[in-house]
Amino acid sequence: MDKVAIVILNWNGADMLRQYLPTVMDYSGGEASVYVADNASTDGSLDLLRESFPSCRLILLDRNWGFADGYNKALKQIDAEYYLLLNSDIEVTPGWLTPLVELMDANPDVAACQPKLLSLNDRDRFEYAGACGGFLDRYGYPFCRGRVFDRLERDEGQYDSRADILWATGAALMIRSSDYWEAGGLDGRFFAHSEEIDLCWRLRIKGRRILCEPQSKVYHLGGGTLPKANPRKTFLNFRNNLTMLYKCLPDKELRHVMMVRWWLDYLAAAEMLILKHNMQDCLAIFRARKAYKNWRKDFEEDRRQIQACRMAADIPQHTGFSLLWQYYVKRHRCFSEIMG
Repeated sequence: MDKVAIVILNWNGADMLRQYLPTVMDYSGGEASVYVADNASTDGSLDLLRESFPSCRLILLDRNWGFADGYNKALKQIDAEYYLLLNSDIEVTPGWLTPLVELMDANPDVAACQPKLLSLNDRDRFEYAGACGGFLDRYGYPFCRGRVFDRLERDEGQYDSRADILWATGAALMIRSSDYWEAGGLDGRFFAHSEEIDLCWRLRIKGRRILCEPQSKVYHLGGGTLPKANPRKTFLNFRNNLTMLYKCLPDKELRHVMMVRWWLDYLAAAEMLILKHNMQDCLAIFRARKAYKNWRKDFEEDRRQIQACRMAADIPQHTGFSLLWQYYVKRHRCFSEIMG
């Protein structure tokens, strides 16, 4: 049994593996086993791994299962105390793994944690995907210590304290294998996007803690599989976010939040069309709303089970305010201003 299994999910990412896997092998090999789970790549990834990284363990999947089910199928083949899900476009730093392991070993009530995530393109700034730990506003909009919407703060040590968070980034997520499987793993129906927020929220509902450990630091390129400006990504983000809200919101909030989101989503679609002249993303939001409506009934049992194991009515990191109001009306543009 491995103490820590670092698992990189790959799909046609040979260039990323060539550039960033060496840091993972150099700075993690003594403390963890490194796996690459391949989603049926066709770009020479496997030849690269076999020739240049023979000590890296391979898990071969029969097709592209996406992020969520790709990890589910790969992790079933790994026996480890801790999984560390790591994107292929992550550059790790010397000693990065030790603070995460020490945190998990010392705190059995912690299900998962993440390092500080900084940008590879601007190393003094936080990176969009997770920055220094994730939160969620009342209406399902995620934000982070160090990132609010598209605004990325410069890292000046302001978030160097360890903190409880609602969700840890899937770009670099350490999680107890026991918690992963007890919660049911990532929701494979999501395919990609919001799946780690959904998993972490389910764990928080069960009373487990999620932390950011900023003494561990990594750099993330971001957008390696789907660029940010991509209608497919817009569709997945909206559909999966609505589904996550349906699954995880307490009964007292569900009706109100979903009603407000109806208006906010169509307002976002109008903004895409009128202000940004982006017909494709506008249509993606319409398709996402329709897809959510069509498959919502498939999640009724998930919702029932999640709500039945709720340990607390309120989770502080799922805030009671509107992030849109804070950002655009009150003009609070950084995390410390928003959270007071």
